[in-house]
Amino acid sequence: MSPVPDLLPLENIQLPEGFKIDIFAEKVENARGMAIGDNGTVFVGSRKAGLVHALIDKNNDFLADEKVIIATDLNMPSGLAFHKGDLYVMEIDKLWKYEQIEKSLPSIPEPILITDKFPDKTHHGWKFLRFGPDGYLYIPVGAPCNVCEEEDEIFSTICRFNVETGENEIYAKGVRNSVGFDWHPETGELWFTENGRDWLGDDLPPDELNKISEAGQHFGFPYCHGGEFLDPDFGKGKDCKDYVPPVQQLGAHVAAIGMRFYNGSQFPPEYKNQIFIAEHGSWNRKKKSGYQISLVKLNDDSEAISYEAFASGWLHDGDVWGRPADVMQIQDGSMLVSDDYANVVYRISFE
Repeated sequence: MSPVPDLLPLENIQLPEGFKIDIFAEKVENARGMAIGDNGTVFVGSRKAGLVHALIDKNNDFLADEKVIIATDLNMPSGLAFHKGDLYVMEIDKLWKYEQIEKSLPSIPEPILITDKFPDKTHHGWKFLRFGPDGYLYIPVGAPCNVCEEEDEIFSTICRFNVETGENEIYAKGVRNSVGFDWHPETGELWFTENGRDWLGDDLPPDELNKISEAGQHFGFPYCHGGEFLDPDFGKGKDCKDYVPPVQQLGAHVAAIGMRFYNGSQFPPEYKNQIFIAEHGSWNRKKKSGYQISLVKLNDDSEAISYEAFASGWLHDGDVWGRPADVMQIQDGSMLVSDDYANVVYRISFE
């Protein structure tokens, strides 16, 4: 049973000096991927709940005064994106568009089906959506297994989809399951988190933070993990040097999902263009790991130089009371964090 919002022990969250965490919205069932509208509306998808929410801060006091349920009974609508006034919501195999949604709220426009051509397998089938600087919608298609080779080349990829023509192309290969990505504010390169396979022990393989330098690169799955570990089942005759290694190895089984570059001005200057990652937390590790927001720091050459906890405490004395799922910057430069276990959206700010 998820904890009651009024009883959430926010005092257990450890943050760097000067930062604080509050609740932006409560009773947002199974809050997962987030997107923000031009007028500041926060849209939140879900996985198990099948819901899509719109959170509206009517009084500009960083508290969602109004919650509108946009859709119900969808098939894992975890991923959503906002583009040119339209909200895009992705089920396992279907992409929907809600045209000019902020102009109609609290009324809900009739959704338009953009495509139903994606695979309908649910294992790693929930999506994370973002529009890239090139105007294409980027859509990951996870492996329909823990570890396997699939004949259909669309699995274990990140795709680039044209919402105007319906054309879809594979942009990156060998990606087991990515549920978070963002573009570097200066180089424009796409960076993404990736969940490593299970059942190789508590400490192998690591989750990954990867960078795509050009279309068509292969990131190793199912043959090589973490840039250096050949898979015991599929790695025979392979060489990890043939695949793109991660920019940063993350903790094993931490379930690194939502991620963003910070490009706001509220946080201190040392956080500019650095990476925040929501670690959803391990599900089968003997000693739990993750359940935090981590920070990957980059140098001026966009090379990872450190990986550390930024906000921790959802795992307290071995007990879990929250699971960060996504992170997103809002207009004032503060950061929202969705939690699909506590059913809330937090706001982390700096004073």
